[in-house]
Amino acid sequence: MPKISRKGINMPESPIRKLVPYAEEAHKQGKIVYYLNIGQPDIKTPTIALDAVKVHSLDILAYSRSEGSEDYRRKIAKYYERNSIHVTHNDIIVTTGGSEALLFAFGSIMDEDDEIIIPEPFYANYNGFSTASGVNVVPVISKIEDNFALPPIEEFEKLITPKTKAILICNPGNPTGYLYSKEEIKKLTSIVKKHDLFLIADEVYREFVYDGISHYSILQEPGLENHAIVIDSVSKRYSMCGARIGYLVSKNKEVIKTALKFAQARLSPPTLAQIASEAALETPQSYFDDVIEEYVKRRNILIEELEKIPGVKVAKPNGAFYCIAELPVKNSDDFARWLLESFDYENNTIMVAPAAGFYSTPGVGKNQIRIAYVLNEESLRIAVKILAEALKVYKDQ
Repeated sequence: MPKISRKGINMPESPIRKLVPYAEEAHKQGKIVYYLNIGQPDIKTPTIALDAVKVHSLDILAYSRSEGSEDYRRKIAKYYERNSIHVTHNDIIVTTGGSEALLFAFGSIMDEDDEIIIPEPFYANYNGFSTASGVNVVPVISKIEDNFALPPIEEFEKLITPKTKAILICNPGNPTGYLYSKEEIKKLTSIVKKHDLFLIADEVYREFVYDGISHYSILQEPGLENHAIVIDSVSKRYSMCGARIGYLVSKNKEVIKTALKFAQARLSPPTLAQIASEAALETPQSYFDDVIEEYVKRRNILIEELEKIPGVKVAKPNGAFYCIAELPVKNSDDFARWLLESFDYENNTIMVAPAAGFYSTPGVGKNQIRIAYVLNEESLRIAVKILAEALKVYKDQ
């Protein structure tokens, strides 16, 4: 029988989706499952985006330009301008989701066996993208005790080798919800300039920042033009995960020129999704104001209720819609499976994401889970109640 590639064998399984069969079985048993495991917002997609697809006048659903339509990219540049980020449409490549943007970035700046430093815990698919690209992740651990703040720059310095090509951050962070400060961005700027590295920032949660704090993009940092690459997406911003539209943004002309080759190889981003995403740029500010208010309420409820549970430690997020909680269990994978297979509270249970899959350092995060607060307030209270009751009876195997 022909063999599967080493790359395929080493491709990590999603910590978010691997429990789906257990959730489906719980449904068959008649249980109600509250999903805290995946960042699929329950906020409605802006009507203006959906209407644009319903009323389009296309006769042929044709290819667009490989870098995305020029009209759309010009409007994206205006969106950035409103956020004090000064780029032109020529600095933007529209991609099939932020995932493809990151794959294009990896392919453009790194060769096989090159290294990228990432503060962990990090978005689980970074491991997958690295494996697919033949790139090695070098983790630098941030700690729940520090609310997952940027590790000391000295820790980055220790890890830089001749194979190091980039540092990657998610800001605000998935899975931690941590928002890097302007001062922390400046520290990273200093180190990438000193060692002539790229700084990649996944900024797909830019709008989701709380407590009066402002988001500071790496594209706002002076002198970083040739080092900065931003990954962006409409998925969370407009609750349009299914559109699969993202952007790669950089003022480095060689990066854009090279990424365009990858874009040409996959032909073009989806046309109808670009129509919806272009229309979404006209979403009024009131939409975001309401969304932020809603997420702040949910975050506060979640943190308040989690802190009431004996033995649970939680980091308070300042952005995105996730948090990491440390539980009084040895292995959160076993616990998460047990919740679906063997436990219910008044015929209800929950699905969580074990946090070990958000680390690349073996053995780290095994007693942590990621919670996505994408449920309404009442559902969140019920879900945390279920967690509290489960921890009362759970016995580590």
